[in-house]
Amino acid sequence: MSSTITVRVDERVKKEAGSIFKEVGMDMSTAINVFLKQVIRSNGIPFPVSAKIPNEVTLKAIRDAEKGEMASFSSIAELMEDLND
Repeated sequence: MSSTITVRVDERVKKEAGSIFKEVGMDMSTAINVFLKQVIRSNGIPFPVSAKIPNEVTLKAIRDAEKGEMASFSSIAELMEDLND
């Protein structure tokens, strides 16, 4: 028994992925089925999914602030110069 899934995908992404799938001998439908079977097998997304939020710069700023090591500026120009570095 088959079921149909409709997914909206950026045209460029679809074209590039389709080319890669063709190189390895499968079509889009087969590739998506492989992905879904791997989701079932791993009981989750079969690859790491993460967003480094906050990023390292922000994490350092948070740590510095928690230690009371915050930067201070005597003028807006000085602040802007530091931000642009």
